[in-house]
Amino acid sequence: MSKKFWNWLENKDGRTLYLDGAIAEETWLGDEVTPKQFKKELNSGSEDLTVWINSPGGDVFAASQIYNMLMDYKGKVTVKIDGIAASAASVIAMAGSEVFMSPVSMMMIHNPMTIAFGDAGEMGKAISMLDEVKESIINAYELKTGLPRARLSQLMNEESWFNARKAIEMGFADQILFTGEKEELPKTQGMLFRKMVAVNSLLGKLPREEIPEGTDITILDKRLALLKHQGGM
Repeated sequence: MSKKFWNWLENKDGRTLYLDGAIAEETWLGDEVTPKQFKKELNSGSEDLTVWINSPGGDVFAASQIYNMLMDYKGKVTVKIDGIAASAASVIAMAGSEVFMSPVSMMMIHNPMTIAFGDAGEMGKAISMLDEVKESIINAYELKTGLPRARLSQLMNEESWFNARKAIEMGFADQILFTGEKEELPKTQGMLFRKMVAVNSLLGKLPREEIPEGTDITILDKRLALLKHQGGM
């Protein structure tokens, strides 16, 4: 039997939806996880909805459909992130009229990725497609945060990670869970980790040995042979 990446729980306060694990368009064992089935279950009621998210992301098109369904939902949608809302899962989180994050949760945004094969023309089509997908994702981020598109694009380029305070500071979230009434953020800033910035910073600190002009080619060959020997190439 196929395992859904969502689970519903009904109680006196309304319905609760748990999005747990990787987001997928469908499984190999059946169609229980398709957005069509998700929509059927979502629209089986209209009471206020709480969406708990703990997901590393997954299929961006499935996530986009879920985002649209939640945005169009008749009742109020409140998002609560208790673990991680990364990649495509962060897009779904933007559908909440209010987004709450656990003090120990994280959010991550980055550029969309795909696997492609073929000639240069096919590679060009894949690049164009990814560019358009990125623009569609920025639409959701912009609507929630109000940040400039260029700023959001830069954050995606750098694969940016936010803790709860930084996500609130930048508009991706509204409140930290378990803190009671909505509180003002302290003057100290939250954490923003940008992967590409960190990598480039580390690379810039690595020592570089300058090779003088006119170096004998035999010396360079010896260096290359030594590197191959040390690296097991």
